Amino acid sequence: MGQWVYLNGEYVPQEAAKISVFDHGFLYGDGVFEGIRAYKGRVFKLDEHIERFFNSAKAISLEIPASPEELKEKILEVLRKNELQDAYIRLIASRGKGDLGLDPAKCPYPQLIIITDKISIYPEKLYEEGLELITSSVRRNSFSALDPRIKSLNYLNNILAKLEATAKGVPEAIMLNEDGYVAECTGDNLFIVKKGVLITPPVWAGILKGITRDVVIDLARKEKISCEERVFTLFSVYTSDECFLTGTAAEVIPVTKVDGRVIGTGKAGSITKLLIKKFRELTQKEGTPIY
Repeated sequence: MGQWVYLNGEYVPQEAAKISVFDHGFLYGDGVFEGIRAYKGRVFKLDEHIERFFNSAKAISLEIPASPEELKEKILEVLRKNELQDAYIRLIASRGKGDLGLDPAKCPYPQLIIITDKISIYPEKLYEEGLELITSSVRRNSFSALDPRIKSLNYLNNILAKLEATAKGVPEAIMLNEDGYVAECTGDNLFIVKKGVLITPPVWAGILKGITRDVVIDLARKEKISCEERVFTLFSVYTSDECFLTGTAAEVIPVTKVDGRVIGTGKAGSITKLLIKKFRELTQKEGTPIY
């Protein structure tokens, strides 16, 4: 028997967790999701992830068939049934089964799914040596098309940029917004450091408001590191002293080369190393207990 999955009110083995081919999440990407982490028996920033999940759903007029408190308990119960201490949690709500048309009104029952498993995005050596990135030709979705703050099941914009990165032999790609400013990467937020100041694009520049991003900003300010949220171009990335990415799965990881340009000394910088250390310390002591 494999992992247990929560599916519409039931806990079922992963082999039995099936959805209809008429589900609009499958047909059209009509739904929302969250990626959440658990460390040493605690779910990190669970309240913040649940809030963002409900905000994404509200933005697309999708009713979640559970209250925030009920959803938290369901997440914890899946983790308990799978006997997990350290885990990645995928929370999904789709519009549900409908017909082959687009009309959401034809989908009377939304689906709620919770998957838990282990995850490792990057090998540990890259947290020492840093990532190499390219800049994608694919622009980040604009607010007038699909607001990047909605964490929707439609990730094709990000996937196209990821394909470009993979074709060029690197693990990640920087995506610019429609005005040519740096937005984020395909699955992570981006930070640079210049003369001791930490800089990251603001939410209105066309990014997902990352939970890990906000944690890192708070950690930096506690360490008396000046932090600014403002727009910048690739020139600022190329000439930065340090660069790193943040995300639930990736956590905090340094970037040492972008579009063939070496960033800073070509190694993880002192501020990046400090924030990695502080973030990891925080994840080991904070969170909602599973057991």
